[in-house]
Amino acid sequence: MTTRGAVAAGHPLTAEAGATILREGGNAVDAAIAAALTSFVAESPLTGLGAGGFMLVHTPEENVLLDFFVAVPGRDGIERGSEVVPVPVYFSEDVPQIFNVGAASCGVPGTAAGLAEAQRSFGSMPLSELVQPALRHAREGVSVNAEQAFVFQILEPILAREVEGAAVYAPQGKRLVEGDVFRFPDLADALELYGAEGKEPFYRGEIARRVSEWVVERGGTLGTGDFASYEPIHRYPARGRFRGRDVLTNPPPSSGGILIAFGLDLLDRLEAVGVEEVLAVMEEAQAARTQEFHASLYEDGFLERFLDRASLDAAAERVAERLPPPGRGRAGPRDRLGSTTHITVVDGDGRCASVTCSNGTGSGLIVPGTGVHVNNMCGEEDLNPFGFHTLPAGVRMPSMMSPTVILQRGELEAGLGSGGSNRIRSAILLTIIRMVVEGMDVQAAVEAPRLHFEAGAVHAEPGIDREALAALEARGYEVGRWGKRNLFFGGVHAVSRDVETGALSGGADPRRGGAVAVV
Repeated sequence: MTTRGAVAAGHPLTAEAGATILREGGNAVDAAIAAALTSFVAESPLTGLGAGGFMLVHTPEENVLLDFFVAVPGRDGIERGSEVVPVPVYFSEDVPQIFNVGAASCGVPGTAAGLAEAQRSFGSMPLSELVQPALRHAREGVSVNAEQAFVFQILEPILAREVEGAAVYAPQGKRLVEGDVFRFPDLADALELYGAEGKEPFYRGEIARRVSEWVVERGGTLGTGDFASYEPIHRYPARGRFRGRDVLTNPPPSSGGILIAFGLDLLDRLEAVGVEEVLAVMEEAQAARTQEFHASLYEDGFLERFLDRASLDAAAERVAERLPPPGRGRAGPRDRLGSTTHITVVDGDGRCASVTCSNGTGSGLIVPGTGVHVNNMCGEEDLNPFGFHTLPAGVRMPSMMSPTVILQRGELEAGLGSGGSNRIRSAILLTIIRMVVEGMDVQAAVEAPRLHFEAGAVHAEPGIDREALAALEARGYEVGRWGKRNLFFGGVHAVSRDVETGALSGGADPRRGGAVAVV
């Protein structure tokens, strides 16, 4: 516990990079930028210069959501010459998830532009200094830990699909395993260029041209005009209420944040917050994701309509109908509830930077001489639930990513976020419940077992109340009982702050090899 600064992230080197910047006098945003750049090396399959993301910045004066997520390509009018390629990824032996890769899956990256904009708007140190921890690790190589080795394993069909990826992740024909040294020389060169020249080479220079040509030659539509027109966007965060707190998170056109705010508002109306209640709210949130919902994400005023009192009242009535009567197999109110990166930084002045970045699983296209593994967001089914290639060129892809802060009487109480595709919203929702309702410290809240509802099935980690799960099965739910904690359920990295003393504590998710560094 400290009052000077804390960083929670998905890798010890990522967290320590942020802490180093705090020790050198940087603020929370400076530290988050340095940590994010280091994650490009330490957590490379999940993020990088070909990815996109969001940063929620809280200061005593303002709250801003910086949107630098992937945009839909096609401004140049290039005709698509290929289709996305489905690849199964096995989080466990019997739970595959299909990801779609290849040139047709590539969207316009945003991380280089977004982190530069964060530095310009909120930072106090130059990019040339913030890039140094990442650059050092990229030059020297990084020892592969157990969690990253598992990511390499499950994503091998994508990472090593092309010759360029195999050279990085499976040199000499053998996949990198725990204890091996990961090296990506082109990424080191790209980071050095980024520190010296900022975003320009990646959007209007040589890097942008090379990436565009590589993708287009293989049937994608990512043109130089897509890069040149890309700009980060400053947005007002979405706001929900829960147990006397304000919860700020990602607004439209992303969907994850408003579904979290929606769920918390519904739970706030219930006296009990147990397995049954949380599941009923998860079901209601899932049911809200209609074709009309996704189309409306781009309409002015949709956030206000979706979270207005009448809409929430109607949703609360439907939640009540989903709950069984008391005494009929219902879980009691004290029952315990059970490829993206997230970083949370809080500094001693109460500023918070909560940043989530994602490459999806990557498209499998690593462009020689650029250090860029291009994202596959245009092939992510969860972001395109009603068909691929239906959104107009230039708009932001929708996302489940939801960097979040919790305010109590206007004071920062916590910052958090998660990786995990569609599980992001359940991971964040449950972590907030653990901290606010159950009074857990932040690390215990992050580690606690998780529950997730998706595609009509309930997924539960070990530790979720067995009687509650049996009661769900008796009511006709399909319940998947996982044998151990798994990164399928997300990777929450959070920092809590005592609003009276300013004391900071971090929570890092063991599902993603997380770490906390304090100063």
